[in-house]
Amino acid sequence: MMGSDKQWSRARLPRTGREQVRLSGHPAGWPLISTILLLAALLSRQAWGQATPSVDPQKNTIHGVVLNSVTHEPIGHALVFSPDSRFGTFTDDQGHFEFALPQPAADRGSDSNEADSSVRVSFVGGSDSNFFGMLMARKPGFLGLERHPQIWNQTPVIMGKEVTITLVPEARILGRVVLTSSNASDRITVELYRRQMLQGHARWGWARDVAARSNGEFRFADLEPGTYKLRTDEALDRDPLTLDPGGPMYGYPPVYFPNATDFQTAGEIQLTGGMTFQAELSPLRQPYYPVTVPVTNGPADEQVEVSVSVQGRKGPGFSLGYNRRDQKIEGSLPNGTYLVEASSMGRNPATGSAIITVKGAASESPPMTLAPNGSVHIAAKLEFKPNPETDGQNENANESVLREVRGQGQATAQHYTVMLEPADEFTHPDMPNGPSSAMQHDDSVVFQGVPPGRYWVRVDATQGFAAAVTAGEIDLLRRPLTVGQGSNLRVDVTLRNDGAEISGTIEGLGGPTLGTDESLAAGPVSLGSFLGQMSAYVYCVPLPEGAGQFRQGTVGRDGKFDVQQVSPGSYRVLAFDRPQFELEYRNGEAMRAYDAKGQVVRLVAGQKENLTLHLISTSE
Repeated sequence: MMGSDKQWSRARLPRTGREQVRLSGHPAGWPLISTILLLAALLSRQAWGQATPSVDPQKNTIHGVVLNSVTHEPIGHALVFSPDSRFGTFTDDQGHFEFALPQPAADRGSDSNEADSSVRVSFVGGSDSNFFGMLMARKPGFLGLERHPQIWNQTPVIMGKEVTITLVPEARILGRVVLTSSNASDRITVELYRRQMLQGHARWGWARDVAARSNGEFRFADLEPGTYKLRTDEALDRDPLTLDPGGPMYGYPPVYFPNATDFQTAGEIQLTGGMTFQAELSPLRQPYYPVTVPVTNGPADEQVEVSVSVQGRKGPGFSLGYNRRDQKIEGSLPNGTYLVEASSMGRNPATGSAIITVKGAASESPPMTLAPNGSVHIAAKLEFKPNPETDGQNENANESVLREVRGQGQATAQHYTVMLEPADEFTHPDMPNGPSSAMQHDDSVVFQGVPPGRYWVRVDATQGFAAAVTAGEIDLLRRPLTVGQGSNLRVDVTLRNDGAEISGTIEGLGGPTLGTDESLAAGPVSLGSFLGQMSAYVYCVPLPEGAGQFRQGTVGRDGKFDVQQVSPGSYRVLAFDRPQFELEYRNGEAMRAYDAKGQVVRLVAGQKENLTLHLISTSE
């Protein structure tokens, strides 16, 4: 039979905890998402809950329309609501909605804060003088924040203006599994993978799977726009009408859309909002033969993860299992040459690999030996210049900085964060992809149990920047670190605090802080000003031909931004109205789309650059 311990069918979500190992913080992107949602909720409560000097009966309603972001057609029977759930209604057949706001109580003073008399915040004068908060919408068949937090569908409400809320329609992949020699379609699982960004690098991650129906049909719904790959999982043919207990075993090897035999050569499916893609997969029934891979030092009491892929073609593929009693990897495979990788998950992680070729008969590979995983020692060196504002004329200011960073022997992680990110586009979700542990020292970090592979070494400093990251003569700011079995590598990091500074203003944004006395006295606050307080994001993208490290900054409530400790180099500085979770900033070809946007700056240490940036809309 095939592997007794099936690996791929158990994989559900990419193990980002192993793919991105850091000593502090959270997976990239989530703090930003949480902050956005929290700010929206707080602003909504503020806007809906402040007292208003007077209420114009002619403006005591909020009305608008919900539109499909792709077709711009109205969406009927969509739920429209405020983030705090105090207000909610459904659109009519034409996508229109209207809120009738509570009238102020006649017997209450003008300074009352009761809910029924304080449903809006007023900015005196002008057509944009009455801001009421945020509205959202949802409807089945369209993407929502519940499952897709990176989708932004919150819309600010200005009294007297039509409110337009857009929803992104879900994309779908519909298809059929066609089997020519057996009625086993209902035993075939179809798996979907999506191309995602991790710190500017493209990675393929498992998205979801579905079981084909008895007629072979399958369906993936509620998909975001993006790039996908599709494949069938392998399955044994257990049809009682064709199964011969004493004869050879048959099964269906994986097939990759449209008609590829491995993941790397599979076709990419480009989905846009509202798109329905049709796919057909035709696995071919083939004989399977027993295979065995002895493990000389296999553990008898620990879990061993096994991955099998076509030799030279990394990606999801076949399944074998580990037999603890006999200390061997075993199962069944069709004809071909395969790379078998194994990893023990115990106290002393170890990995091994073997090549096995199947040619019409049972096969056994040479014994596999599990070798200890590698270790990576990160040694930090500070080259901080004295800060006149804090260090004065102290000749030993650099030593004071060293003492501050080292603290009690555990402060290093508070001042710089080290991450090892797999450099390959695909890693097996059941295989460990990063260090299993990290130990902190005064000025160093040791990653232990690092599986063989290539890794980007990323260093983020809170008080400066990584001026150099090297392993011997290898510049790890430009090239990945290669870790072999049993490797004991040293990485030297030099931290400096004389980085450049990029500040500036976003065109069309800026104004007093929302809901403050300053804003009431200043007069009208434009919709653009409000959006500038929440929806502007600055990215400093290194140019391919020069040095530099990616930096991201936020925009203040006045429409201004300030990005400090930027590594010397050449950058294209871009400002967007939405967070760019899918920005492939490490890919020069992908960034060509922005050649005519933003501003290019070339920075040296200590330089201060002031820019005025045009806001790039997500619709551009």
